[in-house]
Amino acid sequence: MTKAMAVRLLALWCGWQVLAAGASTGYGDRPAVRALVDELVEERGLDRDRLLQVMADAQRQERILEAMSRPAERVKPWYEYREIFLTEQRVTEGLAFYRAHETTFRRVQSELGVPPEIVLAILGVETSYGRITGNYRVLDALATLAFDYPRRSSYFSKELKSYLILTAEQQLDPREMQGSYAGAMGYGQFMPSSYRSYAIDFDADGRIDIWNNPVDGIGSVANYLRRHGWRSGEGVVVPAAASPEVPEAWFGLGLVPKRRVDELKAGGLRARAPLEDDTLVTPVRLELEEGYEYWLGLHNFYVITRYNHSAMYAMSVYQLSQRLAAGLVL
Repeated sequence: MTKAMAVRLLALWCGWQVLAAGASTGYGDRPAVRALVDELVEERGLDRDRLLQVMADAQRQERILEAMSRPAERVKPWYEYREIFLTEQRVTEGLAFYRAHETTFRRVQSELGVPPEIVLAILGVETSYGRITGNYRVLDALATLAFDYPRRSSYFSKELKSYLILTAEQQLDPREMQGSYAGAMGYGQFMPSSYRSYAIDFDADGRIDIWNNPVDGIGSVANYLRRHGWRSGEGVVVPAAASPEVPEAWFGLGLVPKRRVDELKAGGLRARAPLEDDTLVTPVRLELEEGYEYWLGLHNFYVITRYNHSAMYAMSVYQLSQRLAAGLVL
């Protein structure tokens, strides 16, 4: 063997070692992971060896970290964001989904007090009515975000714990379940803590299944809204007109409805539909290609934002629900 060949072989061997080290992305040996496992063993009595085996199989996913840096709610203006969801295809598919599960949607209205078109619209926005539920392993998504996404590490660590508890309770293999890049699951894209708190067995078959059972998926979304304070028979949002003197700061004060209608009217933001003067609302301004459109979000608008903390999300759900309702016999 020549010296040059030996050097090439050594370089090749070193490259293999680097690749092998890079491929070993399991989380089992990290101190933070072992601390989380200790908590689950102490608080829930889960099996330590089993948990360590599961976490050793969890893989860091760079594409998840990339996706977290560019959610549509933060990078797209309203006039582009709404085009993702307010499509003829989504309306057509929604009407077909409603007809296939009409009995369930009517039960949602009568038993949980949530309008079918709102639940239907959320399912449409979240997963195209269960057609697109995510192709990431939930374990990988939550581990990556819990241990390699410092900005929200605390939140995703709690969700990872909830996921491991959930899969133990439901006798599911935590390495098999799939969902979104953020770890959301099933028809309604529930995070694990939401699953454990709000998912329901709406068909009374003895098992809660939001992955494969549309009845449980529909009922669980409605139950989420009901538990977050949905007010049956009330509206969601009303259009508004704004004069030039409306303070810019009014549109950056969060999503909680805490401005009186008469106060806003005095400042130049007027409802285009009848509202009592003392009604508390959220001023909403959405960017168009030229200028803005203005809305006053009511209590139920705020409830929808509990599903996703974005006014654009809630408005997409509302406007899709109106298009769906126009095609339904409710």
